[in-house]
Amino acid sequence: MTTAQERADLLDKIGLAAQNKAALGRVLGTGSIGQATEKPDGRMQATIRINPDELTWDPSILVMPHGGDIELELVNDDLNTHCALLPSNGDRKFIWLVNHSRGRAALNLDGPGYYWFGSPTGNDEGRGLTGAIVVLGDAPPEARLDRPEQPRP
Repeated sequence: MTTAQERADLLDKIGLAAQNKAALGRVLGTGSIGQATEKPDGRMQATIRINPDELTWDPSILVMPHGGDIELELVNDDLNTHCALLPSNGDRKFIWLVNHSRGRAALNLDGPGYYWFGSPTGNDEGRGLTGAIVVLGDAPPEARLDRPEQPRP
């Protein structure tokens, strides 16, 4: 468990606490922050779990250092059944997570930004079972608008 100051320090280190950065760290006020691990082939991996009786994803904010493919392992350690509706280019992924189960999802998130995920069963999202995957980086030149350079803080 991290203290509020450790959380604020990590948000600042990753770049989630500044304007015009990936400012999502200020939106989700609960849960932990995790970073995806990059494998030698450039693909990333991470584990996200639902701890018993918490109704939060752990981590609730997952940071990818750049866009690309990521393999998630989802673990439901709770006594209740949940699911995961995950973002991915082309199509969203849905995984049913009965109590004490796990599942895998291969996602492609090729652009910078933040992508929401949650458990739309019952009132899970309303009770806090929402999270985000933050993809760091800048838009590639071919995706930028044709306009003058904008000031950055």
